[in-house]
Amino acid sequence: MKKIVIAVMSTISGLVLLFSYRTSTNSDAAMTPATGVSGGTEPSASASTTPNAGGASGAAPSAGGSSAASGSSASGTYTGDAVDTRWGPVQVQIVVKDGKITSADAIVYPSGNHEDQKINAYAIPQLNAEVVAAQSAKIDAVSGATVTSDGYLTSLQSAIDQAHLT
Repeated sequence: MKKIVIAVMSTISGLVLLFSYRTSTNSDAAMTPATGVSGGTEPSASASTTPNAGGASGAAPSAGGSSAASGSSASGTYTGDAVDTRWGPVQVQIVVKDGKITSADAIVYPSGNHEDQKINAYAIPQLNAEVVAAQSAKIDAVSGATVTSDGYLTSLQSAIDQAHLT
């Protein structure tokens, strides 16, 4: 009898803990249809209006736009496709000089709530630094920011493809 009471109380305690766990929610992302994730050809309609914590202006550059200088080696600024993720759009911009990535920056990323801001405050700088070090999209995702990392890598690969880097 004592074991049954302990088992029932343990189960109830576990259920209370499970249902009280708060996850990051972004109501805008939940209502936005997922476009551009698989095809990567259309930016999200919300990509141009989604604020980010990176300090970029309110309007995001177009997904296909680049200001690349013509020449024998790839140089310029390349903006990847906006990629919708579960928590909101992610878009990456790279600067290339003499065929080398000199900087990478997520210009659009989820920042709709405190949890998104906290996660991306440490994840985005790590991803940016890894891209410059690796000179490719073959970098590891940041633990705890898997969704943002996946969107970042997809958008990054789009920018790298535009720059014709190998």
